Amino acid sequence: MTFHPDWLVPAWHAPGTSAVMTTRLGGTSATPFDSLNLRNGLGDDPQAVAANLASLEQALGVTPVWLNQVHGHQVLRLTSRDVLPGGPVLVADASITIDPGVACAVQVADCLPVLFTAPGGCGVGAAHAGWRGLSGGVLEATVEALCDAAHCEPAQLQAWLGACIGPRQFEVGADVLEAFGASTVAPDPGRFVAHREGKWLANLPGLARDRLRAAGVSQLSGGEWCTVEAPSRFFSFRRDRITGRMAAVIWREMARA
Repeated sequence: MTFHPDWLVPAWHAPGTSAVMTTRLGGTSATPFDSLNLRNGLGDDPQAVAANLASLEQALGVTPVWLNQVHGHQVLRLTSRDVLPGGPVLVADASITIDPGVACAVQVADCLPVLFTAPGGCGVGAAHAGWRGLSGGVLEATVEALCDAAHCEPAQLQAWLGACIGPRQFEVGADVLEAFGASTVAPDPGRFVAHREGKWLANLPGLARDRLRAAGVSQLSGGEWCTVEAPSRFFSFRRDRITGRMAAVIWREMARA
């Protein structure tokens, strides 16, 4: 299996599990969607998007099950029946599966993707965690669903945080602090830093780590890439407004004959 050399791969020990996060490199889309835009409906040429999706599937060796992400906390349990070319797009912000060859996937361009694997690769999951979904409990819901399906405890899971808007770039208002139960008078300096009048800089990966640890997940990695600060490598909606989408994908490998 050969991924584009710039794509991100979790640095974890997870036999039987494959996972990757694409960057903006390796596709056919023209500016401002150059080059591996994986989502239609943004203004990109549909033929370029189709070619990009086909190239991704060829590189992965599996067909990702895409979600219609709505910044909520619903988690779907996927089976082989959900891997249907041209099938309906499912409404949720996270998915899990215990079926080999079923690829859980989320699309992002500043929001945080989080990938999960259960012990022994017996189950996997992917979550789309923007601040709304994160504060609404999407990671906790994913942990609960995966542990239930894989018959394991949260402490046995491994979680990997992909590229997202970083703590030097994520300017937010009081509504975001309130969503996380933080005080605008004395916010947690490790998660919210006063920036200018009525605005703070939020640490999205740090907030995600807090929620995961509170849910019992201690095996954490990733989260060190900022989409905004690397324009040649990552799509960023906050930076560019008109831009493409990357994908974070994880699946259980099929048993070899």
